[in-house]
Formats: sequence, C-alpha cells, structure tokens
Amino acid sequence: MGIKQKTVPFTGTRQQHDDLLKVISKHKDDKGALMPIMQEAQEIYGYLPIEVQTIISNELEIPLEKIYGIATFYSQFSLSPKGKYIISVCLGTACYVKGAGDISNKLKELLGIDDGECTPDGKFSIESCRCIGACGLAPVITVNDDVYGKITVDDVEGILAKYE
Repeated sequence: MGIKQKTVPFTGTRQQHDDLLKVISKHKDDKGALMPIMQEAQEIYGYLPIEVQTIISNELEIPLEKIYGIATFYSQFSLSPKGKYIISVCLGTACYVKGAGDISNKLKELLGIDDGECTPDGKFSIESCRCIGACGLAPVITVNDDVYGKITVDDVEGILAKYE
C-alpha cells in the first residue's frame, strides 16, 4: 500500500537548477555545509522536493537518506510547496475551544487537501499553528497577511471566494 499524498508536480526551472549548483559550489568545501545549502535551496525553490534533495545528495556525495532525515526533522524545511494563498488555522486553546477544528475540517473538505498540503493548481495551502496571539478574536485564520477573526464554519466559503 502506498501513501496517498496530493502534491503539485515538481516544476523546477533551468535557472533554479543553475542557482542551486552555484550555492552548492560556494559551500561545498565548508565544514557543516549541508544546512546552509538546504536553506538556500529552499529559498530558491520555496520548498525541498525529493528532486532537489537528490541533486544535493549527488553533488555533495551525501546519502539521500541523511538529507531527507534533516529535511523532515527541522520544522524550517518544507517538503511540499506552499500555495499562493497560505491559510493558517490557529488551533491554540482559545481558538480550538471556539470551533477552529471544525473550521479546519471545512477548509480541508472544500479544498480537497490536508494540513501541510497544497492544491494541485498551486493556489492554496493549509497549515495549522498553535497560537497567533489574537485570542480575543477566536477562532482565527489568516490568509497570507489577512486576519479573519470570530469566524464560523459558514464563513469559510465566503473567505475562500475572496481569493478566487
């Protein structure tokens, strides 16, 4: 049985590839080069897909498993692309008690993706967070820099429509 994962197909450009090779070349001989290379690779591509990890592995002659282990251990790295509109659902205590779990489920249902995933068209991604510091507005979601407070499940479709 395979793991069901929705993802946007890898669409790296020649320029991104060339930029990555320059980064690797710049750091290759530095002690502890892997982390800075991975960080800069993520800046170039926006995330660290297996294709990018493989390039780093081949160029540095480091096992892919080691690179994947680092990419999955540190929360700063993302294996999935981010959508044009990043929807963050606060699941902190105040928001959760006031229905943020149901709002998160509604977003997942409407967009057909799960937490940490991106819609196939690259438009939306969903991530949850623990607290955004707007407890008085609970429950809260953000779409990029836009904050929506005191929302209900019934508000979700209208909020998404603003970004269509």
